[in-house]
Amino acid sequence: MKKPLIFLFAAAVAPALVANPSSAIKMAPDFTLADQTGKSHSLSDFRGRFVVLEWWNHQCPFVVKHYASGNMQKLQKQMTDDKVVWLTINSSAPGKQGHVSGEQAKALMKELGKKATAVLLDHDGKVGRAFEAKTTPQMVLISPKGELLYNGAIDSIRSASQDDVPKAENFLLRAYNEAKAGKPVSMPTTQPYGCSVKY
Repeated sequence: MKKPLIFLFAAAVAPALVANPSSAIKMAPDFTLADQTGKSHSLSDFRGRFVVLEWWNHQCPFVVKHYASGNMQKLQKQMTDDKVVWLTINSSAPGKQGHVSGEQAKALMKELGKKATAVLLDHDGKVGRAFEAKTTPQMVLISPKGELLYNGAIDSIRSASQDDVPKAENFLLRAYNEAKAGKPVSMPTTQPYGCSVKY
């Protein structure tokens, strides 16, 4: 009797394991936002390409760390040269730290030497909340199929010091390299660090 009971138990449990949504890759929510020039972009416009979302507040010292060191610009260039779409998102509400107009975003792109595809203005915070963006910076990687592959910290050292940049493992790049090679992303989420998003 033992073997049939074990078989019945396994048969009952197996469907629940397969159906467990926590183990499935989720689709990234679609959105439409205007960029620094007023042009609208929808996430679905970029289906067929990897997409990076970068939450950005130029006044946040953790963001300053990655731009003043040139780390973020280098990463943007490396990935956009590889045909990745890089969308920098500003979710700071009007009157809050880091809020920028389109004209201010254009000026900062030039000043910082940003290599992003576009800066998107999310001033009502709807897109930030849809992706559970908690900090600046916070990084998201989306597959060519629209799957949410990674959401979390840019790297492994949670500090605002530029000296830590070369010592840290870049989690976004790790996820991208794994996905590009056809491998599962080994760390689909990490705890982001930085300034809170100023919704």
